[in-house]
Amino acid sequence: MHDIRALRENPELYEKAWAAKGRSGAAAEAVELDAKVRAIKTASEQVQARRNDLSKQIGQAKARKDEATAQALMAEVEILKANQAAEAEAERDAAQALHDLLAALPNIPFADVPAGADEHDNVEVRRWGEPFAISNPRDHVDIGEGLGLIDFEAAARMSGARFTVLKGELARLERALGQFMIDIQTQEHGYTEVSPPLLVNDAAAYGTDKLPKFAEDLFQTTDGRWLIPTAEVPLTSLVMGQIVDEEELPMRVTALTPCFRSEAGASGRDTRGMIRQHQFYKVELVSITTPEQSEAEHERMVSCAEAILKRLELPFRTMLLCTGDMGFGARRTYDLEVWLPSQGKYREISSCSNCGDFQARRMDARTKKAGEKGTRYVHSLNGSGLAVGRTLVAIMENYQDEKGRIAIPQALHRYLPGLTHIGGQG
Repeated sequence: MHDIRALRENPELYEKAWAAKGRSGAAAEAVELDAKVRAIKTASEQVQARRNDLSKQIGQAKARKDEATAQALMAEVEILKANQAAEAEAERDAAQALHDLLAALPNIPFADVPAGADEHDNVEVRRWGEPFAISNPRDHVDIGEGLGLIDFEAAARMSGARFTVLKGELARLERALGQFMIDIQTQEHGYTEVSPPLLVNDAAAYGTDKLPKFAEDLFQTTDGRWLIPTAEVPLTSLVMGQIVDEEELPMRVTALTPCFRSEAGASGRDTRGMIRQHQFYKVELVSITTPEQSEAEHERMVSCAEAILKRLELPFRTMLLCTGDMGFGARRTYDLEVWLPSQGKYREISSCSNCGDFQARRMDARTKKAGEKGTRYVHSLNGSGLAVGRTLVAIMENYQDEKGRIAIPQALHRYLPGLTHIGGQG
C-alpha cells in the first residue's frame, strides 16, 4: 500500500514508476480520487457544522416559545441529514475506489535501481566460483531417472504435472539440504527458527501483497484459506497489526516449509524437471527493521543467502534487478543465480527484496521507541536462503560424474554419514 500524502506531494515519481509497469495515468487517477474523498469530507464537515448551529438555534427558538421558527429550522435539519447521508455514502465509495486502486499498484523502486524492461537489463553485481568443467553434462532429469531415484510419471499419475517423487538417497539428500540451510541461518547468521502455519487467511495474504493481484497464483482451500506460496507470508505476518518496540529490531526469522504455487503464468516454461513446481521446499529469511536499518539489512540478507552456495561450492552470480523485472512489492531486489551445466547458463535460486514500508502499511505493522508516543511503519525484507529443490538440481548437475553418480558436497557429509556419492561408493 502507498502513502497517499507522499503520492499527493510527488505524483511525478509515482507516475514514472507505474508507467514503466504499464499503469500509465494511475498516479493522476489516484490523486483525483484522493481529492474527491477530501472534498466530500470537507463538505460533510461543513454540513455537520451547519447542523450543530441549527440545533442551537432550535433550542433558542423553543426557549422563546417560537414554535414556527423551531419547526422551520428542524425541517432544514432533516434536509441536511438526508444530504449528509448521501455524502457519507459517496465518500465511502470514493475511499473504497482509492483503496482498491492503491492496493493494485506496485511498490516504487529506490532511486538507484537500474531502469529497464526485463531480465536482460539486470546488472551483475558479482560472481563467485568457476563453472564446473563437465563434458557433455546431463540434466538432473536424466541423472535422477538413470539412478532410479526420481519418478515424474508416478507423480503425474497421482497429482498431475509439475510434481515430483524423489526416492532413496535423493530424497535423503533433499532432506539434508533443508536441514543444512536452516542450521546455517539459525546457528551462524542469527535468525530465529519458526514453524509457522501453512494455511493463512485473507488478511495475511493481503498484507504480504499476494492478494488481490496474485490470487490466481495461489491455491485456496474450500474454507477460504490459502496455502502459503512461501513462508514469507506467515513470517512477515508475525507483526501484522502489532506495534514492535524499536529496541527489538531488527527482528530476523526463518522457516523451512513446503511452498505451494499454481504457476498460473508459467505455461510452457520449465515444463521439464524440478525447476518450476507446484510444491517444493524452501528456507525463507524475513527481517523486520526500522527504516534506518533496512538498507544494511538487505545487504546482510543477501550475504546470508550467498553463504549457502559458497559452502556448497556452487558457482553463482548476484544480480541487481532492473525496474521492469522486480516483483510487485519490492523497492530493490537482488537475485542469486546458480550455474546449471545442462543449460549452460545461470538460473535463479534466490530472490532477496527490500519492501520498505509497503507491506507494513497493508498489515498495519508499526514500531515505537521506548518512552515516545508516536509510531511509524516498520520495513520488511524477505529472501530465499535457499530454494531447496533448485539447490538439489544444482548439486545433481554440478556434482555429476561420468559414471552417472552424484558426489555429495563436503559441507553435507555430516548430514549424510557414510555417504560420499549417490549411485554407488568409490
